Amino acid sequence: MSMPSLPNLRGAVDLSSLVNRPQSSAGAVNTAGGTRAPGEPSAPVAAGTIVPVPQLILEGTDTNFTAILDLSNQVPVIVDLWAPESPQSDELSPLLAKLVTGFAGRLILARVDATANPQLVQAFQAQSVPTTAAVLAGRPLPLFAGVAGEADIHNLFEQVLELAAQNGVAGIAQPSDTPPSQQGAPVDPPKPALPPLHQEAFDAAERGDYPAAIQAWEKALKQNPNDADAKAGLAQISLLNRLQGKTMADVRAAAAASPDGLEAQMDVADLDLSGGHVADAFDRLLVLYPKLDADGKNAVRTRLLELFEVVGLTDPMVNAARLRLTNLLY
Repeated sequence: MSMPSLPNLRGAVDLSSLVNRPQSSAGAVNTAGGTRAPGEPSAPVAAGTIVPVPQLILEGTDTNFTAILDLSNQVPVIVDLWAPESPQSDELSPLLAKLVTGFAGRLILARVDATANPQLVQAFQAQSVPTTAAVLAGRPLPLFAGVAGEADIHNLFEQVLELAAQNGVAGIAQPSDTPPSQQGAPVDPPKPALPPLHQEAFDAAERGDYPAAIQAWEKALKQNPNDADAKAGLAQISLLNRLQGKTMADVRAAAAASPDGLEAQMDVADLDLSGGHVADAFDRLLVLYPKLDADGKNAVRTRLLELFEVVGLTDPMVNAARLRLTNLLY
């Protein structure tokens, strides 16, 4: 998910003309602990400047939104237009609150009950609920309608912050009840969900069931033969499966006893590579290759291609070994 292309905020619709109205003292949001005339914008703040706020999640209404517009000159505001009767709102609103809170003051969330605040719905041109928008420097930026995944929304909020920084909106909101130890705490982006078969393979490998992991990776490759992650995963877990139950002493003894033995030499190449001796593993198989018959050569070639996937196809040692193998083939 990405934001609409918007290099700057010049020319965006100004919400203040629609919601700039006198506020009652009960409805106003005091964002900076001081006084100001209704509709008077706050001056932009330097990056990282602390902006005192009551809390990171505010309730926006038709009558108090001027203060939130004012706050958007200092800290980007995410607007959650929700409705009590909307199941999608029940799903999205807690997620937006979680993500905004996780940004540790770099964002503010304004929750707007669309049913009770029709003027704000009109101002944001919301066609449905839930609708999520941002406000930067008093101007709206549409984000998305409906629900979206956590990682996608997080990435979108990062883009909002980039755009905000370009427009001088880079303060840090500090709730009055935030402990000093939590102020400015960094936030880690949520990890995107893995494809089901990838997750199945990782889970199987974690519990030591390498055959099940191999089966999951093979299924993933049947679905998508160009799945580079599945190719690498299959090669890695196959290597671990081949070495399972074998001791280093036994593998090296068998290789020493049979210097031209196909299985013994492939086993010790697996062992070398698993121990980080990548060049030794490749060299062992490339030296063995010319001594073998057609079937043996094909087995070594297949094993080398698997080991290339384990190491990584862009690794210089892989490139060098691939060149040697090509020369041997032709």
